[in-house]
Amino acid sequence: MSDGGAVAAPDGRLRCPWGLATDDYLVYHDTEWGRPVHGDDALFERLCLEAFQSGLSWLTILRRRETFRTAFAGFRIAEVAQFTGTDRERLLADPGIIRNKAKVDATLANAKVLAGWRAGELDELIWSYAPDPAGRPAPRGLGDVPAITPESTALAKELKKRSIRFVGPTTAYALMQACGLVDDHLAQCVARGGGTAAARGPASPAG
Repeated sequence: MSDGGAVAAPDGRLRCPWGLATDDYLVYHDTEWGRPVHGDDALFERLCLEAFQSGLSWLTILRRRETFRTAFAGFRIAEVAQFTGTDRERLLADPGIIRNKAKVDATLANAKVLAGWRAGELDELIWSYAPDPAGRPAPRGLGDVPAITPESTALAKELKKRSIRFVGPTTAYALMQACGLVDDHLAQCVARGGGTAAARGPASPAG
């Protein structure tokens, strides 16, 4: 196995190394990360959480995700767009989320912008930047996985042009990975291709 390559989990199946760090990561790796996500509200949630993750570990966000959902009305764009100054103060006092003023303000501002878009427009815009999978060889190790790409740079630029805040090229690429626009599971990872790892059966003796 090359450095940073897929690692055998206790069940014998090969997975991306980061997916074995904690039980929370294992479930997220096997059942969510890299799977296609559609719907304006669902993508708004991912956009917001990736922005909150900036400068922190994803695990910090993952373990607070349900609290975030409660605090932000399930990330329903139409509802968050109606949040008031009182809601902002409530959010900044909520220990269950990340109480970063810039990130909270960006989330509220973005909701107000997106509330003015037509239904499906956010979904269409984000997915229009999905690269051709045929032009992306499966990464063999973690060193083959980029932090930014031309597509994520272009997506971040377009979102900024449309007044969406706190989404740079790195955050945009993390969004693309999490929402299945790209499949960055390693070549030997059992979750590559969108299959449920638990449903794939035991690893072959050859690995």
